[in-house]
Amino acid sequence: MRHFHERPAEEGQGRFREYMMMARGGGGFGRGGFGGPFGFGDGDGPGRPGRFLGQGQIRLLVLHLIGEEPRHGYDIIKAIEEMSGGFYAPSPGVIYPTLSYLEEAGYVVAADDGNKKRYSITDEGSAYLADNMFEASMALKALSTIGDKMKRRKERHKAEAGPELPRSVDVAMLNLREVIARKLDDDPAAASEIVRALLEFTARYE
Repeated sequence: MRHFHERPAEEGQGRFREYMMMARGGGGFGRGGFGGPFGFGDGDGPGRPGRFLGQGQIRLLVLHLIGEEPRHGYDIIKAIEEMSGGFYAPSPGVIYPTLSYLEEAGYVVAADDGNKKRYSITDEGSAYLADNMFEASMALKALSTIGDKMKRRKERHKAEAGPELPRSVDVAMLNLREVIARKLDDDPAAASEIVRALLEFTARYE
């Protein structure tokens, strides 16, 4: 039987502070808090907000969601995306290997549901989740904090910009604003170059 790595309490406290720094966008994970070209990390591919949760936290998060109710893999992806306010949608390449791992460990069972599989938690999975709820709660808190932050930004952006944009475009615009802000912090003289580039881009779609 395979088991997840369990962290000592002191390390767990450190991870909690680390998660909160990540959720607030600062400290230790590249400029802007998450690394990557947009300050959010790019673990799932260039130009996309990448995975910021460790593999163990992803497993516990998936197990928690399945514990709430049986779910398909796609349901889990959408649930995490919604919890993070659109900031992070794990790829199938992250979720389905995680589900296979949980099934092999005996923490979930899969049942055929048409051409898909629906996963349910087992008694062993529930017991393991209860034993590791602190670590799972950190992942949930990180997603909730980021989701709240994204919601506030989206509301502020909507008030400033007017028309509502598709979520993917809106997230990309938020990333762009943060990249520009960091660039201007380092080099205020770059403002004219940035404005020129934005005007050229706008002209292409007028």
